[in-house]
Amino acid sequence: MRILGVDPGLRRTGFGVIDTSGSKLNYVMSGTIVVPSNASLPERLQVILDNLREVARDTQPDVAALEIVFVNTNPQSTLLLGQARGAAMCALSDSGLVVHEYTALQIKKSVVGHGKAAKEQVQEMVKRLLSLNATPNTDPADALACAICHAHMAPMLAALNDQGWSTAASRSSRSSSRGGRLRSTDTSRGQE
Repeated sequence: MRILGVDPGLRRTGFGVIDTSGSKLNYVMSGTIVVPSNASLPERLQVILDNLREVARDTQPDVAALEIVFVNTNPQSTLLLGQARGAAMCALSDSGLVVHEYTALQIKKSVVGHGKAAKEQVQEMVKRLLSLNATPNTDPADALACAICHAHMAPMLAALNDQGWSTAASRSSRSSSRGGRLRSTDTSRGQE
């Protein structure tokens, strides 16, 4: 299974791709989408959308893993980060990928062993788990950690689905196959 992990950010969005074969993890690629800070918000979101689509097209992942964003002390920062996350989710979904979501606590616990791990600990464990020659930068390391978390969780999710349990992954794949419908509103007549 090939997994594309994404650590969304409005200034820097990390991505990381790994392959799994049983319990073996193999590094494919990683990087950072650096968003121009002088661009307007719609332009910045477009950069994230376009670049993640390109990564997905070039690497052909089977699934995607995305970090869930929680409210922090600054509501404005949280809102902006949520918009970056939305652009990332749209890019992944538009690429035909089922998106699995994990909290920072779940990711750190899966990779390091405890949910309060420091960024440096995550970077070091990503380096060790993927047998990298050097420690990855923060954003790609977080994205690779997200992909590793999904690699660890995937067997359990598959077993739950096989047993008839409805997981978020099975619900999202069902809802994405339904499609949508565009309706226009004619405001001059007050009708749809």
